[in-house]
Amino acid sequence: MLNLISWLIGLLSLVIVIPAQIPLLGWANWIALPIIVVGILFGAVSSKDSGRNFCLIVLIIAAIRLSLGGGIF
Repeated sequence: MLNLISWLIGLLSLVIVIPAQIPLLGWANWIALPIIVVGILFGAVSSKDSGRNFCLIVLIIAAIRLSLGGGIF
């Protein structure tokens, strides 16, 4: 059950992260990062690793976009 919650949180954060790839919308990644961390925590407590790994991939995408935009853009 916790793995499913982690997947759902990961999908929610992915919906936020995808439009944040557009220039001048990078601030949305700052909104997505705490949500992603909650998904990682649910996935870490779960007996399966797929939800946690999905959230980690979304986290990497958001972090790379933030580093390319200087943390703001």
